[in-house]
Amino acid sequence: MIAPPGDGWVRLSPRKLLLDPVKALRQALVPVVVALVGVSRSDPAYWPIIFPLAVLGPVVLGALPWLTTHYRLTDTQIQVRSGVLNKKTSTAPLDRVRSVDLEASLLHRLLGLQKVEVGTGVDDDRITLDALAAADAHALRETLLRRRATTAPVIGGPPVGEGADGDVAPGEVHAPPPPAPVPPQALARIDWSWLRFAPFSLGRLVIVAGALGAFSQFADDLPIWDEDTATSAWQWITQFAVVAVALVLSVGALAAWIAISVGGYVVQWWRFLLVREHGSLHLTAGLFTTRSTTVEEAKVRGVELVEPVLMRLVGGAELSTLATGVENGVTQVLPPCPREVATGVGGAVLATPAPLAVPLVAHGPAARRRAWLRKVRVALVLTAAAAVAAYVLDVAWEWVAVVGVVTTALGALVGEASYRHLGHALDERHLVAGRGDLARIRTVLETDGIIGWVLDQSWWQRRAGLVDLVATTAAGHERVLVRDVDLGVAVALADRATPGLLDAFVDRPAAVPTA
Repeated sequence: MIAPPGDGWVRLSPRKLLLDPVKALRQALVPVVVALVGVSRSDPAYWPIIFPLAVLGPVVLGALPWLTTHYRLTDTQIQVRSGVLNKKTSTAPLDRVRSVDLEASLLHRLLGLQKVEVGTGVDDDRITLDALAAADAHALRETLLRRRATTAPVIGGPPVGEGADGDVAPGEVHAPPPPAPVPPQALARIDWSWLRFAPFSLGRLVIVAGALGAFSQFADDLPIWDEDTATSAWQWITQFAVVAVALVLSVGALAAWIAISVGGYVVQWWRFLLVREHGSLHLTAGLFTTRSTTVEEAKVRGVELVEPVLMRLVGGAELSTLATGVENGVTQVLPPCPREVATGVGGAVLATPAPLAVPLVAHGPAARRRAWLRKVRVALVLTAAAAVAAYVLDVAWEWVAVVGVVTTALGALVGEASYRHLGHALDERHLVAGRGDLARIRTVLETDGIIGWVLDQSWWQRRAGLVDLVATTAAGHERVLVRDVDLGVAVALADRATPGLLDAFVDRPAAVPTA
């Protein structure tokens, strides 16, 4: 039985009846096409029966979520009820709301709808309202973010006889007055001169590789591609100078990459805006699919500044927050942008720019040797594999020598870069850790967010007197690594960062009694 709206329960937008059937048809497109092709080959007489079912089935199934989903907002909770046979009621106390994210795909935007996701501090515990009118979604977000701070009662209040009416009973529960509204503060907005950083960010190479892999799966079946075509095409290409062909292919690949990277940057970061409001960081961006992400500042425990190797050549960087109560713990709050912008916004989030600018303490010659050994060891393994392949395939040993020299040189270069990125620093409120092989990564974590320490030593590290110091936390990646640091320095660093936490494990000199 479908529960009718009542007692404050309301349905989602009626336009969801247009949204879900389209989504259901899109998801069922491949199996429906396969079924129809199979039927057409066996007996076309079944088409008048199969085709209406294949179309009407997803439409009916797509309409059920609107008929069976209701939500309401009480004085203390947001509640969502859904399901046909298996009824489900999800609730979230308003004082536990940590984030209210809005998202709208192109179809959502055409229908004037938005998807609302309410986070409560647990990754899997998110309340989702898939189709609210855009105005209702924004109003719900504003209401939840404003009311989460006013739901906790305060015991006591004004003394007896001194209340608003002069007759307040002892022990009465008083709600605090609503806080004065604070105007939103813009921390960053899109600057299209930042497009110059797009080609130096290699994240979209994964998409390109996936597209090439998908194309290779069916390229052999194309009617215009066979052995004769490939042979004739190669013969036509070799009529020209090989250098010219390589140059043309390189320029074409570079132009295609620039188009893909810049286009992806525009699609992802269109109308990007980062503001501080209601005690949260609010990010909006997106061309086709718009997203609105909220991170409660009280749950932010630090930031991470990443400078990829190519982007570092042009002075670019990316910034993410480390927080508890958000999905994956890490939220990228800036697109690839000038390093000065990233450090400025990071300083605003941390309330001090010092941790992102302070020089890091180097880890010394032993850490450098470890960094070199770690990378050169990989080069030696590759050289050994090349030697085995040369022996089995009867390849000239000169190629093995080339592989050994090149991989060892690259390993040494990467090892030196890895060491130069190592380091740490500590101030009154923040632990700073530097790391990275090619990319330079600086992680800043509030010492109040450290819940424990792990000291990890390999056999080789014990010989060198080094240790990996790990600060455990509930935010971000749930660990911050200070790699290859001297054992005594690591213990002292942990002890200073969290006074008293290591008292049971650290021998301290006994106090000398005074006469």
